[in-house]
Amino acid sequence: MMNSKFAPLFESLTLRNGTQLKNRVVMAPMTNFSSNPDGTVTEEEVSYYMRRSHGVGMVVTACTYVTENGKGFHGEFGADRDELIPSLKKLATGIKEKGAKAVLQIFHGGRMCPPELVPNGETVSASSVAPEGEGQTVPRSLTETEIESIIRDYGEATRRAIEAGFDGVEIHGANGYLIQQFFSPHSNRREDRYGGSLEKRMTFPMAVIDEVQKVAAAHAKGTEPFLIGYRFSPEEPETPGITMADTLTLIDALAEKNLDYLHVSLNDFWSTPRRGVEDTRSRMELIQERVGDKVPVIGVGSIYTADDALKAKDTGVPLIALGREIIIDPDWVEKVEQGREAEIVTKINKDAQQELVIPNPLWQAIVNTPGWFPGV
Repeated sequence: MMNSKFAPLFESLTLRNGTQLKNRVVMAPMTNFSSNPDGTVTEEEVSYYMRRSHGVGMVVTACTYVTENGKGFHGEFGADRDELIPSLKKLATGIKEKGAKAVLQIFHGGRMCPPELVPNGETVSASSVAPEGEGQTVPRSLTETEIESIIRDYGEATRRAIEAGFDGVEIHGANGYLIQQFFSPHSNRREDRYGGSLEKRMTFPMAVIDEVQKVAAAHAKGTEPFLIGYRFSPEEPETPGITMADTLTLIDALAEKNLDYLHVSLNDFWSTPRRGVEDTRSRMELIQERVGDKVPVIGVGSIYTADDALKAKDTGVPLIALGREIIIDPDWVEKVEQGREAEIVTKINKDAQQELVIPNPLWQAIVNTPGWFPGV
């Protein structure tokens, strides 16, 4: 029987568009490197998601590229052409069969794409500024026509998500990828309508949201509502770079967009601002205070135990995402629900790949990356 103190994690939540989540736990989007080279999902990948979809209220998939030149990872699946709809449908169906809402995370890698994965080896971004670090590729600055085309590609990927049976899409505006590249003063040095001032650097993210919402309104005609979320990273280490003050301005604008949720990308839920605000509270608490009464916020970052999740939810953040932890213990939600939270595994068991249903490319990445997962 469930310990009643954890009951807040199991309250249902109805989002603005009418989507009902059965509990407050979300599987966070995590790259798994396990798709076919042609962009189709593998059976192993579908099994991996199904193994993790029976407890959580919602699964956000790994990112899928919306444009051929936006492929950011080896083994990433695609949503850039209609031939991939059956592949996407396999994934959506597998997740939904296990009782979770299935949300497709849509993305373009921009300057972070490995050149060998994009046409002619040419990476693109808001401006011709390379990421920081040794040997990084300088991207080509996109033309206004190309920018408008990519905005439409986000819409087309949304249409494919609808046709494939997903319950929604999450616009990936985080982790240094193309949408964030337009918002960041590090990567966006443009002087047209897509860059310059903070407001102009928000033009591309807002245009993507508008396009996705327009397409969803036109194509999601069924009885089931279709949700739209947006993920962002609150700060960048680079100078110039996104500050907490910039992000508070961004989320004020996002909160006016009738989105179903905002998803914060953090390694640690309790991390504090680097610069831009004089406040000792965590970024999550500042974000929740700023916009939480307007749009539900998903918090994430190094949440392993049921007590970790409860402490995070006690900040007022209504939804808690599990990333690495749901890979380590796919039965996390059921264990808490059944009063077995003491049985939760918080370190990867290096002998349990089959039992954990983890595809080999992801498994190799986990066991060969020291410090990425507890226990490695």
